[in-house]
Amino acid sequence: MTLTTLISDIFSSAVSASAHCDLPCGIYDPAQAKIEAQSVKAAMEKYSASSDADFKARAVAVKEERSEMVKHHLWVLWTDYFKAPHFEAYPQLHVLFNEATKLAGAGGTKGTNDVAVADKLLAKIEEISEIFWATKKA
Repeated sequence: MTLTTLISDIFSSAVSASAHCDLPCGIYDPAQAKIEAQSVKAAMEKYSASSDADFKARAVAVKEERSEMVKHHLWVLWTDYFKAPHFEAYPQLHVLFNEATKLAGAGGTKGTNDVAVADKLLAKIEEISEIFWATKKA
């Protein structure tokens, strides 16, 4: 048997495989963004309840760090989980992600200690979550 025949035999018996996404879809979950957004809200509440300047500074630092994590988790969902068919089925999805990430940014929770802004962020994440779970059922 020649080397060419051996290689040909090996590849002729290969099985082709395909995958839905780069990693198993089970790793994605909007709960990660929600948990961080809840931490943002809690830091804002702690900030408002305190009169200690050092404590307030730490609360702001935590709030801003967690706001950045919210954006990160939303971006991962937006860019890695959701695909063209999802955006076709849910045309509002791009706007929801844009609004949510802005609510977690400098014009949102990073730029204020207003708990109402954190509530708006949590509401947007909930809308994204509902669509996410609907796509998981499909």
